[in-house]
This record gives sequence, C-alpha cells and structure tokens, in this order.
Amino acid sequence: MTDLEPVTATDLRLMQGLAQRVTAARPDLVNSDASFGELAWNWGKGHAADGASWTRRLWFSGGDPVAWGWAQLPHRVRRNDGSVKDVTGAYLAHQVHPDHAGLLDEVIDWYDGTAVGLDRMVLACAADEFALTRWSAHGYGTDPAALGDTGSWTQLNERDLTDVEQPVLPDGFRFRTADQAGPEAAVRAHLDAWAPSAYTAEAYEGVRKAPGYRGDLHLLVEAPDGTMAASTIMWLDEANRTAEFEPVGTHPGHRRRGLARAMLLHGMRLARAAGATHATVACLGAPGHPQARALYYGVGFRRFTRDAPLIKTATAG
Repeated sequence: MTDLEPVTATDLRLMQGLAQRVTAARPDLVNSDASFGELAWNWGKGHAADGASWTRRLWFSGGDPVAWGWAQLPHRVRRNDGSVKDVTGAYLAHQVHPDHAGLLDEVIDWYDGTAVGLDRMVLACAADEFALTRWSAHGYGTDPAALGDTGSWTQLNERDLTDVEQPVLPDGFRFRTADQAGPEAAVRAHLDAWAPSAYTAEAYEGVRKAPGYRGDLHLLVEAPDGTMAASTIMWLDEANRTAEFEPVGTHPGHRRRGLARAMLLHGMRLARAAGATHATVACLGAPGHPQARALYYGVGFRRFTRDAPLIKTATAG
C-alpha cells in the first residue's frame, strides 16, 4: 500500500482487526481513538466530507496488520448552524501491536513526514510507558491545553454485564431502535444532542456502512411528543464479546430526567442478549467535566485507562 491514500472501508476492517487482537492481548494498550467502535464511528461519519484530508499507512507481518497510522490533515468543517471551523493542524490516530512495539518509531517518522510544517497532535495511551518514551524522543510533549481542571483528555470506562438492573423510563417515553425509527429520526436525535454539529444524513449513511454497525443496537428514546430525546450506538466486538457505546447524547430539553441512564441500562441488556459479556464507554476525565463521568459511574462503569494528549509544534521540526 502507498503512503498517501485515504482510509477506505477495507483499511478500516484491517484496523478494526488489529484493535480486536490488541484488546484480546493487552486491552490497556488500546489507544482511545483506535478501538473497534471508535474507528467505525469516526470513519463512518467523516469519510464522505473529510476523507480527502485523510491519509494512512499500514504495516504487516505474516499477512496481518500489526501497526497503522491515520493522519488527518488541515480541512474545513461545516456545521448545521452555518458556522465553519478551519482545522489548521494535523492529528494522528494510530495503533501498534505490543508484540511489534518497535514499529512505533516508523509510525512517528511517517507522521512527521506526512505533516511537515504543521502543528501535530496525537493521543497516546497513558499506560504505555514505552510509547510515551518514544514520542518524547521524537520531540512530542504534553499538550498544555489538556492540563488542569478543564483539560481535554479522555478516560475509558468499563464494566461487566453479569448483573444489569432493569431500566425505568418516565411515563410516556419509550425505547426505539434506528431500524424502527428510521434514518431521519436517527440523524435528528444526534443533531439535537450535539448541536452545533457537522453530522448530516450523508454522514449517517456512512455510519450505517461502517463495519460493525447494527441498526438494532442503535438506540433512541422517544418522548411522548415524538421527539427523539436521547440516542446511542453500541458497537459489538463479537471476537472479544465487548459492546462499546459511542456516541451517547441527550436532547438539551430532556436532560436530568434519567433518560440516558435508562438507555444505557437497556443497551447493556440488549448487548448481553447479543452475546456481550463486557461493555465500555469513554468520557472526558478532567475534574471540570463531571457530568458524563457521573452518569457512567452511576450505571456501574469504572475507569480503566486514560489517554495522554501530546503535541509537536511546526517549528519543532
């Protein structure tokens, strides 16, 4: 494979396969943007609009990918409220199998060569001491914006599915799936929860085409007036029997009513029926972002790993 090609659906399946193998061997070393579900979600919602700014490289051993890098270069983001954001730096998603850790230097060199003249960001796994040492050796340091009470780092939370309580919705609300509610309702639910957002009907079509998407595991909560008041997608990694929630959102007019809690419990029970024994969900981990963390802790999740945001400025080489 050449170095300067966008991430395709075929690439994505290979990258997800590596995610599954690392999850089986060392789940604490799966990067936060390189999990089975996170890869599918990010590729699905973004490849139509942003794919031209993507480039990737994969490294193989014995026919299987053992490392990959996915660089996202400068591009323009258009949101549904008419606003525009210009992304001027570069960002790297990546994963290296722990049995081939030495390849990380090649991944870093590839990224630096791809993003010459740009500010560069990457999320490393805080538990991966070897990786942190190698990134530092290449001139990457902690992102100052990630420090402090309102930092932007994320944590991965986990729980088993052996004992999931019965969900309870307020009177008049009901659970739906995207298969039942249809594409328009699924898109509207996301836009209402995350406004302003770059999500579109085209983005949702990409999500539906992403490997691992199941409309029966894309959940919504419908209000009495027909509004889709909350939604989430569960990504089922059948090889590891793990269900990953990404994203999770609630309409601002329906928050603090227990909808997300009930939806998560309902989702975990559905995931268990589908064969999962374990669930994960990510959230912002800094003290100044307690809302999502409290929600997930309230339904039995606990922190498992966290990421370490690193940057290298354009002037650093």
